[in-house]
Amino acid sequence: MELRLLGPVEVHTGTRRLAGGRPQQAVVLAALAVDAGRLVPVESLIVRVWGSSPPPRARQLLQTHINRIRRMLGEAAGGGGLVVRRADGYLLELAPERVDMHRFGRLVERAAAAGHSAEDRVELLREALGLWRGEPLAGLSGQWVEHTRHVWRQQRLSALLAWARAELEVSNAPAVIDRVTGELAEHPLVEPLAAVLMRALAAAGRAAEALDRYAATRAHLAEELGADPGPELQAVHQAILRGEGGPPPPAATAAASQHTPAQLPADVAAFTGRGDELERLDAILAAPGGTAAAAVVLSAVSGTAGVGKTALAIHWAHQVRGRFPDGQLYVNLRGYDPDQPVTAADALARFLAALGVPGPEIPLDQDERAARYRSALAGRRMLILLDNASSAEQVRPLLPGTGGCAVVITSRDRLAGLVARDGAHRLDLDLLPPADAYALLHRLIGDRTHAEPVATASLVDLCARLPLALRVAAELAVSRPGTSLTRLAGELAERQRRLELLDAGGDPRSTVAMVFSWSIQHLPPEAARTFRLLGLHPGADADAYAVAALTGADLAATRRDLDTLTRAHLVDPTAPGRYGMHDLLRAYAASLASTQDTEDTRSAALDRLYAYYLATAMTAMDHLYPAESHRRPRVPPPSTPSPALAGAGSARAWLDAERAALVATVRGAPPGSAYPTLLSTTLFRYLDGGHYTDAMAVHDAAYEAARQAGDLAGQAHALRGIGAVHLKLGRYTAAAEHFEQAATLFAKADDLAGQAVALTALGTVEQRQGTYASAADHHQQAMALFRQAGDGSGEGRALNNLAIIETLLGRHAESARHHEEAATLARQAGDGSGEAAALNNLGLVEQRLGRDEEAAEHHRQAVALFRQLGDRSGEASSLDNLGIAHTRLGQPAQAATYFELALTLFREIGDREGQAWALNGLGEAAHARGEPGDALEHHGAALAITLDIGAVDQQARALAGLGHAHHALGDAERARSRYGEALVLYTDLESFEAAKVRTRLAALPPQP
Repeated sequence: MELRLLGPVEVHTGTRRLAGGRPQQAVVLAALAVDAGRLVPVESLIVRVWGSSPPPRARQLLQTHINRIRRMLGEAAGGGGLVVRRADGYLLELAPERVDMHRFGRLVERAAAAGHSAEDRVELLREALGLWRGEPLAGLSGQWVEHTRHVWRQQRLSALLAWARAELEVSNAPAVIDRVTGELAEHPLVEPLAAVLMRALAAAGRAAEALDRYAATRAHLAEELGADPGPELQAVHQAILRGEGGPPPPAATAAASQHTPAQLPADVAAFTGRGDELERLDAILAAPGGTAAAAVVLSAVSGTAGVGKTALAIHWAHQVRGRFPDGQLYVNLRGYDPDQPVTAADALARFLAALGVPGPEIPLDQDERAARYRSALAGRRMLILLDNASSAEQVRPLLPGTGGCAVVITSRDRLAGLVARDGAHRLDLDLLPPADAYALLHRLIGDRTHAEPVATASLVDLCARLPLALRVAAELAVSRPGTSLTRLAGELAERQRRLELLDAGGDPRSTVAMVFSWSIQHLPPEAARTFRLLGLHPGADADAYAVAALTGADLAATRRDLDTLTRAHLVDPTAPGRYGMHDLLRAYAASLASTQDTEDTRSAALDRLYAYYLATAMTAMDHLYPAESHRRPRVPPPSTPSPALAGAGSARAWLDAERAALVATVRGAPPGSAYPTLLSTTLFRYLDGGHYTDAMAVHDAAYEAARQAGDLAGQAHALRGIGAVHLKLGRYTAAAEHFEQAATLFAKADDLAGQAVALTALGTVEQRQGTYASAADHHQQAMALFRQAGDGSGEGRALNNLAIIETLLGRHAESARHHEEAATLARQAGDGSGEAAALNNLGLVEQRLGRDEEAAEHHRQAVALFRQLGDRSGEASSLDNLGIAHTRLGQPAQAATYFELALTLFREIGDREGQAWALNGLGEAAHARGEPGDALEHHGAALAITLDIGAVDQQARALAGLGHAHHALGDAERARSRYGEALVLYTDLESFEAAKVRTRLAALPPQP
């Protein structure tokens, strides 16, 4: 007998075919079949059939459907008993391979395994796709059905693409064209389908049709999504233009070269019990398709606070991590944190960074981050642990979009929405069984438990069999070896009686609080105070200096207190020298502080913390950017210990280590506090170096705080920071709007230097957009304001920016003089970064004047200065210009090396216009080497970026480079078209490059 779900739900025997029954009955049968051979809890079945709002008699209705299914399957199989009741659930006793969906997954998994030839993969995937008889679960409806149908469609699409690529490997392009053409008609926005069809058409000698297909797909994407084709589709397009059949499809082993994060926390010491739950998790993973490339396995572990959800999840994750070769991701979502749960957007940013996405390339928008995250996980097998979630909504953006991953979620909530909509398997944790609780105490305390079994049993009961409470109690017993367990149990019982007079609600958290209070009673007073005040810290963890700031104690005493709290299991080391707290402990510490410490004491603790962070951040920034110290707020040194930052290296290391805590303090600052505004202004240059997500969070909070306080200058500084983020991400319109607002507010606040900073930043945006006259005017206004404010460093930077405009307009002698003056001003002001920028730009002017050796030397000096300062953006720009100099010197191979180094840095810091510069440079070096095909590829990639961000001058450069390449390849008409487009742009820009393009156009053979 077989069950078929990949179409209408049907039961097949050797000679008979039976429909699955009425719709609800068919849903029940399907809900059992997807977990064939495994127990499905009644509650899960109810949610799958009726969603999150079941009817009052759902259990009785479910039983009726089960009885009908039993009769139907019994008749089909010639006997009964295929659906059996066990515990609080039902089990379909049928081998998974007897269900077409499971068989499909097995075939796809076999095809994806290493060692198969292309011919074998074709056969396996043909068989898998042949199991589909139409719409899966046809005729059925409901949340679970719709979600399951969507997941299976995606799995089929992945299998279809794998089949098509395998067919192309065995040169069977006609089969691919026939089948994929129909699929693409149904899914015109699926770019991989378009790419594989284009490759098949090109392989069949139908390149013109392939190019038409690209144009049609590009039009669809623009109309429906407002987007351009992605990298794979563009690469196929470029390959066909070069006369190739298209690049090979992405290799299945590509993930091996990617980042392999290993973020699981350390395994739980002395983990005890939970055998049934571990087996259940193993069964979920071992289910058909559970580790296949087409499956996303979700397990939601729920239970009360302190019951051991995290311990179970981490322990099991360590047992199975070897089955996930692409690594593990972990985040504590702090869903029940009293102050700041981790948002899905923040968690996505952390995961993207762990997956190798450079910080500047992480999108600001949550939906964009989620899309990038799903793309990064596609084709990878990873274990993802989402700890301490508060709701389905908090975790849903963190779920993979395609198969290969297992996701484990822990929560106090039952997460019914994940079960209903996302197919999660819920595992509810109860209290530890008495025997397991006793065994845990024995493992932690030792043979004293055997010597005093009655007292041990009493401790088990008093701790309500909650692992967290048991561990805290055990640590107290270990720390008092001379005290009998009987006496300890008596103390705990007496404390319980006193607390019950205040709270008789029976909440398990009351038991945990009682055990905490018992443990804290035995702490030294100083450690107990440290515990309470640490609960006020708004971040996930803190180092000893931050804790000392909270308490006002010296560093040695603080470290002793932290050691005491660590031994008592009241704080946990999160990294070397950093300490965090379980959310229950943190909430308990904060509640103790609210009752045992006065409001003045609590406010003073936070004031010291903010003063410490602000002063240390100021010191770090002074080491990194000394020439701008006068533009940052000056604050007094902290009254508590602070680390010795000896130079730029230690300063940057401190900022990197504390960045998350600094962002948390800004978000957690009380209303009316000036701290967000002060920290935003202090950290501007550091955050502008590539930490754009954090920059936006800090500057947004600062703007709101300054607005509420009526602080015009503070608002202006924050708007300038927000504008700088938009500028670096190529969002020029938004950047200009923020810089204009900042300039207006700085003027109202009579802040001349601030107004100048905003104006020269606005000029930079206008230069990128090609409006040179307005850009020059803003740089000149900025110079005058900087001079009036006595800011030599700022004046030099504005003059440097003005000279760039003069270079673009062909006024080279004037530009060279201004760059030399800018370098002198920067040197006098001690602004190494400004000096390096001026030298770098001076080299560009010397190139235009034909002094290529001098140009290369100035670029080398700039590279050295930027490297010394740790300024990767400046280093990348100087390397790019050094590449241009070597191309002009007739050394294109050496030039390509510099361009590649620059491109790598630009990608790491997320500078998209810089990437276009380097790609255009690579194109020009390839042309100089006599490789026009490579030049076509590089300039094409540069053009795609410039069209997206609106960088007009580099767009014109890319078009001119494409013209050169087409001309070299003998395609005069395409060369004429590209040169014509470049000429229009260069003419609009009033660039001297327009004359060169006219000369190129005139050299082309006349049109027939």
